[in-house]
Amino acid sequence: MVASRRSFLKGLIACGSLAVLPALAQNSQAQGKRVLILYFSHSGHTATIASMIHDRIGGDLVEIKTKTPYTSDYDVLTQQAKEEQRLKVRPELASPLPNPQAYDIVFLGYPNWWNTMPMVLFTVLEQYDFSGRQLVPFCTHGGSHLGSSVEDIKKLCPKAQVLTGFSAFGTKVRDAGENVDAWLAELKLLSQ
Repeated sequence: MVASRRSFLKGLIACGSLAVLPALAQNSQAQGKRVLILYFSHSGHTATIASMIHDRIGGDLVEIKTKTPYTSDYDVLTQQAKEEQRLKVRPELASPLPNPQAYDIVFLGYPNWWNTMPMVLFTVLEQYDFSGRQLVPFCTHGGSHLGSSVEDIKKLCPKAQVLTGFSAFGTKVRDAGENVDAWLAELKLLSQ
């Protein structure tokens, strides 16, 4: 007798084999669609969420890096980020990114800096064409959630379809798996 997928997954949960669950939970709606997970992460929090998304639905996982790396000194970083925003700086990318036109769905991850995305995300959204793509924002934060980042993405990419975003408190990302699952299921990219 062949067990159903649901029975198999319940069995994995019962025996404590949750580590393989995300890879097995890929939804057929996400399969067949070309997925790009682009993210910028300074402290590793956003990278953690990006990896969770990748584990669950697959696709290409690409980190956005600046040509000049940001400092690890938090106080200096916050002032630099604030000044970049005030001056509308567009930090240079360390290397080219994949062409978004080669994908159907593009997840876009970042930390919330001063109520929006870091300015390097503005660089990306201005340099690359996201027209006709489904853009899915996700961010990590210290209390501001998505801030005004979704509105900024919509302004920069008026010809993209911006789907419901996700935010996770930075220091709690390791416990965000169930919330990531629920969000992806809401977007119909993951079965529950």
